Amino acid sequence: MQEMNRRILQLAIPNIISNITIPLLGMIDTAIVGRLGETAAIGAIGIGTTIFNMIYWTCGFLRMGTSGITAQAYGARDLRECTHILVRSMTVAVVLAVLLVLFRRPIGTLALRLMQGSEGASRLAADYFFARIWAAPASISLFATHGWFIGMQNSKTPMVVSLISNVVNIIFSLLFVFRYDMGIAGVAWGTVVAQYAGVAASWIFWGVNYGRLRKYVDWRASMRLKPMLQFFHINKDIFLRTLCLVAAYTFFTAASSRFGDDVLATNTLLMQLFTLFSYMSDGFAYAAESLTGRYIGARNHRGLREAIGRLIWWSLGIALLYVAVYLVGWRSILSLFTDSEAIIETARHYIGWGIVIPLAGCIPFLIDGILLGATRTQMLRNTMFIAIACYFALYYGTVATLGNNAVWLAFVSFIVLRGVLLLIVTRNLSPDRLMPDGK
Repeated sequence: MQEMNRRILQLAIPNIISNITIPLLGMIDTAIVGRLGETAAIGAIGIGTTIFNMIYWTCGFLRMGTSGITAQAYGARDLRECTHILVRSMTVAVVLAVLLVLFRRPIGTLALRLMQGSEGASRLAADYFFARIWAAPASISLFATHGWFIGMQNSKTPMVVSLISNVVNIIFSLLFVFRYDMGIAGVAWGTVVAQYAGVAASWIFWGVNYGRLRKYVDWRASMRLKPMLQFFHINKDIFLRTLCLVAAYTFFTAASSRFGDDVLATNTLLMQLFTLFSYMSDGFAYAAESLTGRYIGARNHRGLREAIGRLIWWSLGIALLYVAVYLVGWRSILSLFTDSEAIIETARHYIGWGIVIPLAGCIPFLIDGILLGATRTQMLRNTMFIAIACYFALYYGTVATLGNNAVWLAFVSFIVLRGVLLLIVTRNLSPDRLMPDGK
């Protein structure tokens, strides 16, 4: 048991450090624009961030699919296939990035229209979007490389790369906004510089730690039909699952904007609390991807069962810690992002939802990681279809009477339902159910 806890923490802690820098960076971006003197600027950063979440989470199958397949190849001690997987992922990443940049105008215009923000918030969000889109090639490439590192049981490299990238981001965002007076676009350009710095760091670390695998790099062999079809089959399910998840988050922001800039700004800040928890929790979900894939690749039922049991306890403990912190300090945390008493007072009416979310989300997030490592992606896809349908039905059925509370009720219920459905289809995370073809 002690050995398994040590393995989990060796993978989880670097992932937690890596992941927690992402919401912290988002919080710093929010704090920067919160000092620009416009309430609409906070809403704009919420809209802009949601649009890029929509785009990048849709492309997130590259990280999730790559990590599970790589972990299984690693567990089977097939380093040649591990290298082929990296080449496949990077090829797909480059194609997706080129398409995003080429079609940035129609994509950005449509996304901003769907968000239905106020005129001021939409204008500022457009400035943010059309600057940050130039980071797309770097951002999508990082999905592929980070997924591969995680599959190789290496969480330290993504951690270091994320720290480098985020420090660069903070420095250049502050420089562009306050020194060069670039406004909200300066925050976006800081992200562009940082993402390319992250790509450079990733490949430097790859050369140092995995340079011996260069002999296995063979683009033609990597593009063979059968493994490519398997790669796309797994990633198709993850793509559809992620598309539904993106729809849920995007709709949350779009629905919030219908209640005015104050409510949109409030919900944006409260979602920062949820995001902070989700990235912390995902540190253990990433560890679950690595360990599940490794033990399945090695056909180690006992190791898989022990890893799942330990991971559940760690996830529950993290959730309870967040609940305690939010109960005591929510006002102080929100005050870091805005000095608007109106927004803080509005948040008081909805803070209960932010406090309960960690308990609602800890198990679904963990099971996501387990199923991604097991490449049992159809389960993720099918349960997501049911949960998203219930999400929209609940919102439209209650919004007339509950107002903004309907947004939160639908969102929290969506998370809870996903967890219940995932436990049912996996027979309470039975290792026999997770092995390919039940073997």
